[in-house]
Amino acid sequence: MASFSYVIIDQRGKEKRGSMEGDSEEKVKSALKADGLIPLSVKEQNLLTKDLNFDIGGGIKPRDLSVFCRQFGSVLSAGVTIISALQMLGDQTEKKRMKNAIREIQASVEKGETLAASMGMQPKIFPPILINMVEAGEASGSLEITFERMAIHFEKDSKLKGLIKQAMIYPMVICIVAIGAIVVMMTVVVPNFIAMFNDMDTQLPAITQFVVNISNFMVRKWWLLILIVALVTGGFIALKKNPAGAEALGKVALRIPLFGGLIIKSSSARLTRTLSTMITAGIPLIDALQITARTMDNIIVKKCLINASEEVARGVPLSKPLEYSKLFPPMVYHMISIGEETGNMESMLDRVADYYDEEVEAATKALTTVLEPLVIVIMALVVGVIIMAIMSPMMSLYSSIENA
Repeated sequence: MASFSYVIIDQRGKEKRGSMEGDSEEKVKSALKADGLIPLSVKEQNLLTKDLNFDIGGGIKPRDLSVFCRQFGSVLSAGVTIISALQMLGDQTEKKRMKNAIREIQASVEKGETLAASMGMQPKIFPPILINMVEAGEASGSLEITFERMAIHFEKDSKLKGLIKQAMIYPMVICIVAIGAIVVMMTVVVPNFIAMFNDMDTQLPAITQFVVNISNFMVRKWWLLILIVALVTGGFIALKKNPAGAEALGKVALRIPLFGGLIIKSSSARLTRTLSTMITAGIPLIDALQITARTMDNIIVKKCLINASEEVARGVPLSKPLEYSKLFPPMVYHMISIGEETGNMESMLDRVADYYDEEVEAATKALTTVLEPLVIVIMALVVGVIIMAIMSPMMSLYSSIENA
């Protein structure tokens, strides 16, 4: 399909510009007319006129979904129809991918499809949890409440992910700076001293010879280092895509000190929050567990929830497979067990989710507090070794001169 830019007159009589994909100009014009728009001009885009997409990574963030749900719920609460609400949201949405998705949903709804089915045609934009919640909301006639719940859900999910990213940014920046400093020292500073060491015509200390050998290797065979990094990166990506490899990496991630605990706490918060949201909307527990499993990043956690859904389908209480997995903290399955006995599952899940939201925040602060000085100490040790390697032969030379 080619990409076409267009100028149209909308239902309000306003001139607007945009772009869409199509097989030909005529088909694009027909599609625009079918949406009740008047096309003034339709032209195929070239390399110079084609719209640039700056949505790096191609994904829609939880924050974007939160804003979408909040606005949709507010507009529906004001008595606006779904089609008009989609028109308004499409007009004010800045992200091109989201705007195009909303336009396609609007066109589908106008043809008689349900909102949930129309959103289901955009799986890369709208996650399964939102589609299932909208379907439940349409069935119960409570779409406004559904969108309000999902707005809160995505806001909390966005905050959760933001905390984890925040904990990693500073240590990563320090690591990059440290690696850059070491590379500069080994490829620029140390080579300047190598000629002087050669003129000394003395046997270099072991530490100095070690640093000199590494420096020579980095200067002369830098391409080999790049190849090694590329192979390691490629191997890691291939391992992650392989089911057995992904499972092995998932197990390793859970055993890493500090990081493993953070993964479990964030998974506990996401599990309980998502289940509470979906159960409150009337979605069956088995379906809710399967959808929640898809939201998990760690494959071990994901498999645990899939297994739990299978056990629940056999009539086993949810708390039992979670307990037997020995993956989640006791508080998670104990509170779920109480909820199952009292019939107050949603309230118990909300309490656990709130608790682990706070635990994740505390864990990320602790992780940052530990990583910052640790990275600085490691950098200081490496730089200290290089400086010691440079100074050792010079100090030996000064000592021999003084003794002479």
